Amino acid sequence: MQVKDLMTKSVVSVSANDNVEKAALLMKEHDIGSIPVCEGSTVIGIVTDRDITLRSVAIGKDTKNQTVREVMSSNPVVGTPDMSLDDASRIMSQQQIRRLPIVENKNLVGVVALGDLATETKSDEKAGHALSGISQHTHASGH
Repeated sequence: MQVKDLMTKSVVSVSANDNVEKAALLMKEHDIGSIPVCEGSTVIGIVTDRDITLRSVAIGKDTKNQTVREVMSSNPVVGTPDMSLDDASRIMSQQQIRRLPIVENKNLVGVVALGDLATETKSDEKAGHALSGISQHTHASGH
């Protein structure tokens, strides 16, 4: 099975010029912790709830006037629709990420989340391993 068989195709994204508040509101509305940042349909970064907390709120920035570009991580790790679920799980574990943007011809076409991997019966063990790796890293680094 490939990523394209499980990925979510309707993906929420923001522009680098959107304000941080918009990104936070979208995270709340869609109950997600990260959003791809796009220029057109090309992924140029990713913004996480942690980015917003540490690079905006914790240092007293005005989220209505601060742009996503100021808090996002550039050059995010991405996957492709044709990659295997094993490869996606391995990347997510190694990179300590729970959501992997999926791109094709440099365009955002979907996202695969740890929960998506867990829904695939054969992937339960892989998702558990990836989550274990992510959780151990998060705990060990104090995040």
